[in-house]
Amino acid sequence: MNAVTTANLVGITGLARRLVQDGALDEASARDAMAKAAAARQPLPTWFAQNKVVGAAQLAAANAVEFGMPLFDVSTFDASQNAMSLVSEELLRKHNVLPLFKRGGKLFVGTSNPTHSLDEIKFHTNLVVEPILVDEDQIRRTLEQWHASHDTLGDALGGDDDGIGNLDVSGGDEDISGGGDAGIDAKGDDTPVVKFVNKVLVDAIRKGASDIHFEPYEDDYRVRLRIDGLLKMVARAPVKLNQRIAARLKVMAQLDIAEKRVPQDGRIKLNLSKTKQIDFRVSTLPTLFGEKVVLRILDGSAAKLGIDKLGYEPDQQKLFLDAIHKPYGM
Repeated sequence: MNAVTTANLVGITGLARRLVQDGALDEASARDAMAKAAAARQPLPTWFAQNKVVGAAQLAAANAVEFGMPLFDVSTFDASQNAMSLVSEELLRKHNVLPLFKRGGKLFVGTSNPTHSLDEIKFHTNLVVEPILVDEDQIRRTLEQWHASHDTLGDALGGDDDGIGNLDVSGGDEDISGGGDAGIDAKGDDTPVVKFVNKVLVDAIRKGASDIHFEPYEDDYRVRLRIDGLLKMVARAPVKLNQRIAARLKVMAQLDIAEKRVPQDGRIKLNLSKTKQIDFRVSTLPTLFGEKVVLRILDGSAAKLGIDKLGYEPDQQKLFLDAIHKPYGM
């Protein structure tokens, strides 16, 4: 050591000693922090995290060395592949943690405090929780960005419902008594799942999508739209709603909700108004994590274009019309 000698560190232990050795804290501040943490009956990592005595990055690096834990850089984290949906937003905010990924029966969770108990998350997910150290500022920024850029089921229901309540969705008799999914109310047009599905359909039409993909994964449930040939994820829902969303779509399309082992095809008619009707071709496919449902949007009004809208010059338009009216072909 250069400026810090062993003699100066007498009585300074644990994380405080590590921070002094790293140059993040002076000896007097370290002793003061230890005394205040002891008076508050708090572990040093908790006290440092709450009182912001050192920077979040310095604290995370010191914790990693002191506790022998891996330090994860969230800048390499792909939020679209995460396990966020396994933990409720309430628990995320309460414990200030970031679910990173799931491997088998283990959930790897980013935390800035190595002494923080994650038993509540373990209880709610029924998974073995493995903590990984992450800079607290990175956790906060990532959570804020994720919630801002990904629609959850609650976001969809809390958004603009203009027009959804007046939708006339038909596809056949929606009486599903005797089906295999207990708890699914096909008649309940005000249920969250019904509102969620209706909003997705309307949003897809508004955005000019050609297809809607409802896809179950191991950790969450995703909705993607095909716009201009590219699939874009637009919403997420808790994975536990997998069967209910699929059942709602199958009921609307007059499909057998009890049959989940083979693909099925059907159609849905959605009347946006008295003059505008949208058709959906519906296909279901069993997958490892549940039924995937794909809807092809067939908007007849969008295809009704006159030849004058195609950009032909007058002489080209005349040649084309003459050619298609020839009785024996061109």
